[in-house]
Amino acid sequence: MEGSRRRRRKEVLPRAPAWWWWTWVVLLLSMETRAVCALDMWWQLGVSGLEKWKNPQLFILGAQPTICTQLKGLSARQVKFCQQYHDHMPSIGRGAKMGIGECQWQFRLRRWNCSTVQDTSVFGPLILIASREAAFTHAISAAGVVHAVSRSCREGDLSSCGCSRARRPKDLNRDWIWGGCGDNIEYGYRFARAFVDAREMERNHPRHSRDLARMLMNLHNNEAGRKAVYNYAKVECKCHGVSGSCALKTCWQQLPSFREIGDRLRDRYDGATEIRFNKRGTKLVRKNKRYNKPTKEDLIYLDESPNYCIANPETGSLGTAGRICNRQSQGMDGCNLMCCGRGYNTFKQKLTERCNCKFYWCCYVKCKTCERVVDVNTCK
Repeated sequence: MEGSRRRRRKEVLPRAPAWWWWTWVVLLLSMETRAVCALDMWWQLGVSGLEKWKNPQLFILGAQPTICTQLKGLSARQVKFCQQYHDHMPSIGRGAKMGIGECQWQFRLRRWNCSTVQDTSVFGPLILIASREAAFTHAISAAGVVHAVSRSCREGDLSSCGCSRARRPKDLNRDWIWGGCGDNIEYGYRFARAFVDAREMERNHPRHSRDLARMLMNLHNNEAGRKAVYNYAKVECKCHGVSGSCALKTCWQQLPSFREIGDRLRDRYDGATEIRFNKRGTKLVRKNKRYNKPTKEDLIYLDESPNYCIANPETGSLGTAGRICNRQSQGMDGCNLMCCGRGYNTFKQKLTERCNCKFYWCCYVKCKTCERVVDVNTCK
């Protein structure tokens, strides 16, 4: 009797319906796909992926649409841009590469040194955190595209643009000629805005959602990067005349150097504004009203930066152990700050370099080879 009762009890235990299990499977797969998509970035073009475009057969056989779908890091809209403006892709790749290189230069002496990783995210899990660092990477990458495309127009590499058609500055000497082949910053700005922001505009997000906040943050920082190029164009002139008399000048519009752009955005990084949603959950406003309202050129962020002192694969931090530091410096490159109070090791290193160079007429330089021993300090 007891055995039959136990069997009856087992038979009446409720079973989860089949649709419930399938729902969980779909949910888990969608979460995994979302995480992968969040890490796929077009910045990958600056690391690899453009070698295929160097093959001249592509332009003969018309294979560009197929190549566009094979490039890693592009969103669906960016793939369409690639298919429509395939000759722009090498310029976009150069712009991304410029942005990554400038990021590493600007932060070479800081705890976060803008290191890259070997995947399509380029910067690793760091970009999933809406921090100052993510804000800078978006800005400097967008600036790189503006700079590279604008210069490519001037050099005649693109079919849809040429030299700049900017109007003559009002304060330019009326005796000087305006019309040299300048950098087409207007076209570079418009194209960069369309291509870079396309990734953010592909989905609609509900109010007060984290995804909406991150989308608005990325769009703002992308624009800040573009403004760092567009708003600081220069007027360059060349003298004409007998023996350099400069009786006549020809002037044109020219891009600022990318180092100037990097310096400007690094300053914006240091003064970035923490933001939050407004009451309606549709716009981002500054979190602390005591600070000035961020302009279109300022960087904004949602989250505090992770701890870059210790390696943490979840946040993308590589830590500072083994980093070279300057024990005589009181700045961020100093051993006290760089090593986060852990101390440092010192060892001797022999350097071989050229020295006592002399110029001989005509026309070569002869140098000696010198060796010196220096102290190198690395964080524990």
